[in-house]
Amino acid sequence: MKRTQIKKIPEPLPREIEQFIGSARIFDSSCSPEARVYFIDRDGGYYLKLANKGELWAEARMAKYFHSKGLGAEVLDYQSLGGRDLLLTARVAGEDCTHAQYLADPKRLCDLIATKLRELHETDASDCPVKNRMDGYIALAEKNYLSDSYDKSHFPDSFGYRSGEEAYAAFCAGKSTLKNEVLLHGDYCLPNIMLYDWRFSGFIDVGQGGIGDRHVDLFWGAWTLMFNLGTDAYRERFFDAYGRDKIDLEKLKTVAAAEVFG
Repeated sequence: MKRTQIKKIPEPLPREIEQFIGSARIFDSSCSPEARVYFIDRDGGYYLKLANKGELWAEARMAKYFHSKGLGAEVLDYQSLGGRDLLLTARVAGEDCTHAQYLADPKRLCDLIATKLRELHETDASDCPVKNRMDGYIALAEKNYLSDSYDKSHFPDSFGYRSGEEAYAAFCAGKSTLKNEVLLHGDYCLPNIMLYDWRFSGFIDVGQGGIGDRHVDLFWGAWTLMFNLGTDAYRERFFDAYGRDKIDLEKLKTVAAAEVFG
């Protein structure tokens, strides 16, 4: 996980957060333009995320839920003030799965993230606060297609589709098969899975989580291995380790079509 030491967080912060940080060293750990993420180097470490108002509400809610299941970081504070959101969490021990230690043993890494995903999907989530993740997932794909607000630079052959129209037709044909059945991570990629010397320590960035269709996580699990390892050689091994008894290849094609507009 990238960290660049800085002298001070440039955005104004609530007084209690300034006091919490105190004289601790601060590192910029941001990896996307949608949010700024700062590592606070005190005690066991903390992460402070800042984003536009309303954008961290879902993540705060699902992070609290994952923590209650022993699957993620403790949420220490969430605030929505003025025009922005603030989320403070404890650090999850270890490093994410893009660390060189883990990428150096791709077979072991592939098997581990597949079995952890199967365990996640078999978690009793009857008390999950998000019961119907696929409703929002489907609605977003439809909205982005109809408003023409999706990245066309990936065509031809985006996730196997050569145009938005081809992907949307496949999505419409299969969207009714996507069910709210298991606890999803929602963005199941190597940077969001934390390990401590090969032992699972937690998930991060769970704002897209909730009860949904397992094939969303399966799609991204296969994709992240291809992207981060630079080869698609581990896709079938990943599916085998997860368990073919629960995998529907047609649903994976539907999810791939939806992600064109994600």
